[in-house]
Amino acid sequence: MRIAVHDVSKGKKGHALPTTSLEIETGHARFVLAETELRPTVLGLIATGRMRPDTGEVTIDGTRNDRDLRRRMALVDAPEVSDPHPGVTLAAVVGEELMFAGLPATPLHARRWLEQIGFAELAAQPIGTIKPSVRVRVMAELAVLRDDVEGFVLVSPDRHGGRPEGWWRIATEFAERGFAVLVIVGGSAAAVIERLPEALETDYPSNATVPVRPLADVTGSTTVRDADPATPVDDPADTPGDVERAPAQPERDETPLPAGDPVSSRSASPSSLNDPVVEDPAAPEAADPGEDQTAPVPDPAPVANPTDTDPTDTANGAER
Repeated sequence: MRIAVHDVSKGKKGHALPTTSLEIETGHARFVLAETELRPTVLGLIATGRMRPDTGEVTIDGTRNDRDLRRRMALVDAPEVSDPHPGVTLAAVVGEELMFAGLPATPLHARRWLEQIGFAELAAQPIGTIKPSVRVRVMAELAVLRDDVEGFVLVSPDRHGGRPEGWWRIATEFAERGFAVLVIVGGSAAAVIERLPEALETDYPSNATVPVRPLADVTGSTTVRDADPATPVDDPADTPGDVERAPAQPERDETPLPAGDPVSSRSASPSSLNDPVVEDPAAPEAADPGEDQTAPVPDPAPVANPTDTDPTDTANGAER
């Protein structure tokens, strides 16, 4: 599967999203820089077929088909669109997504599923207090439960705090498992990720005020299509000289699912992770009988950025 986002923009003069081009491919994990409160979510919605751009187009395998794109690409943890309420327990989040995946979804089934991936002891904790890398692991595993899902866009995992290495390596693991993965990040997280060994040979942008460009692809390919040149990143002297590396052996929250019967589903149903469709209310479009119509929703409200109380990222995350 190859998804091409070509010259898309949103809002008057591209204020919501400047002209952007990138590609997402099966078996590749890429990250792209997008900052401000609004742009990451707008880019995620457009890249997964859930919002129509004002200019440009998004194609899947060379064809424009928003319905197919929404079915095959999940939108994960997008603020005010597909992120769970911070006060909901982890078990409740899991139960809801199991239900939408067509699987048994009682509290017992949710706890058993969490036990499978090693987080049963966190079942009763609010998801807003969970360690960032654990949150990404759980949300990504839930997103790919359905047979139809072949990839996902993870929106702003860095807003939860913690070190980027953990959740970035989880994203690359999903690529190795055969999924197409795009992670939308801010400048600070990009500055860390691009220093990791697997990303040292790739190009990257650093200025969120210019058109968004593709960043690192851990398999060695970076695609840039008709994007304006980006300003070089901040001088390395302004960042720590030694970036802490993830341990050679992955921590528990980065461990693949244990061997056994895989959890799968036979049908796709709407869920908070995969199927929100929104449209910019400020720029209504005429109905097109040949395309799926999308329902407008208000622009995302400001979301407070929780921060970890432990700078070493050993806690389960800061309370909201």
